[in-house]
Amino acid sequence: MTFDFTTCPDRRGKDAIAIDWIGGGDAPGAPKPGFDAIPMWVADMNFVVFPSIQEAIIRRTEHPAFGYFPISKEYYQSIIRWQEKRNGVTGLTAQHIGYENGVLGGVVSTLNVLCSRGDSVLIQSPFYVGFRHALENNGYRLVCNPLVKDASGIWRMDYEDMEKKIVENKIHAAIFCSPHNPCGRVWEAEEIRKAMEIFEKHNVWVVSDEIWSDLLLNGHKHTPVQSVSDYARSHTAAFYAPSKTFNLAGLVGSYHIIYNDWLRDRQAKEASLSSYNEMNVLSMHALIGAYKPEGEEWVDQLCDVLSGNINFACDFIRDHFPGVTLMKPEGTYMLFINCEEWCKAHSMILDDLLVKGTDVGVAWQDGRLFNDPWSIRMNLALPLAKVQEAFSRLDRYVFCG
Repeated sequence: MTFDFTTCPDRRGKDAIAIDWIGGGDAPGAPKPGFDAIPMWVADMNFVVFPSIQEAIIRRTEHPAFGYFPISKEYYQSIIRWQEKRNGVTGLTAQHIGYENGVLGGVVSTLNVLCSRGDSVLIQSPFYVGFRHALENNGYRLVCNPLVKDASGIWRMDYEDMEKKIVENKIHAAIFCSPHNPCGRVWEAEEIRKAMEIFEKHNVWVVSDEIWSDLLLNGHKHTPVQSVSDYARSHTAAFYAPSKTFNLAGLVGSYHIIYNDWLRDRQAKEASLSSYNEMNVLSMHALIGAYKPEGEEWVDQLCDVLSGNINFACDFIRDHFPGVTLMKPEGTYMLFINCEEWCKAHSMILDDLLVKGTDVGVAWQDGRLFNDPWSIRMNLALPLAKVQEAFSRLDRYVFCG
């Protein structure tokens, strides 16, 4: 079956931050007259949804009652089947799975079990902006372990700095992100294993954000963090969701996988204290609708489309924007472009460059939010024609000398 990834639905007035917030608050500025906005900032997709999701929700809404409900066996079995088929996970049972209203909430609940308020938490930088807000708002101090680019421009972990920061700051817990947002690395098993050896040496627990694990580009494969060693399996809380894969963030619904009985019980208790962590019945049916065999086919086609978009954009930047550098993402649908060399060559600050883009409707995102002083993040989860239009405008009006 072939799915539609060429239609960009009109999201204006349909509760879409990506469109309706442009021109206000912390969103990109509104375009000048004559240009429409191309949404390339918020990390959601501009494709029509996988049809089985809508069908599952519609079937449920046809029944005229929405009272209290149990989490169904089908929900758990859908996750178990999906993880086995997509990630090669075996031995996963319903008891290892727990619902989360969101990955960030689950991260904080887990840290509240493992740490004391005021503790330092290791995080690799650049990092997802939501981690800063969630951790600092809950009393934790972020200690950055900067990723570094090798001679080929590939982001790598700095293991020496990692161990040094753990010892110096008495770290008990680390945030891990795979695939990495915003850098786009899909960590290889040996890279994760080496990090885990350091964490084990210093008794560091791991909170692993693997929400992007289905969105793999150009043949790259995801390695679940919990799969690399016995220590990783028993000392990691891993977080997943259909929301990024199937563009369901507005429905709310993530889940964790925790094999350690002690951690799982206490994390569940911590998450229950505020009574916030309750599933929505439509969210449950949306996951069941998404995690079908046909959903796998949809995701495979999506990844092919995203790979094509990424390949086009990276080639275009290489050929047209001298001084703009990036690593071709291996996962996610985000580009993280470094503009330092270009800006300095043109006596321009990043703020001016950002405005030049938004003036012509390229609604991109300030990379400083992700702890990188010269970068811009761009969402390429749009029909290829829209991506091509955005880069044509950048070439003609922005990176034009």
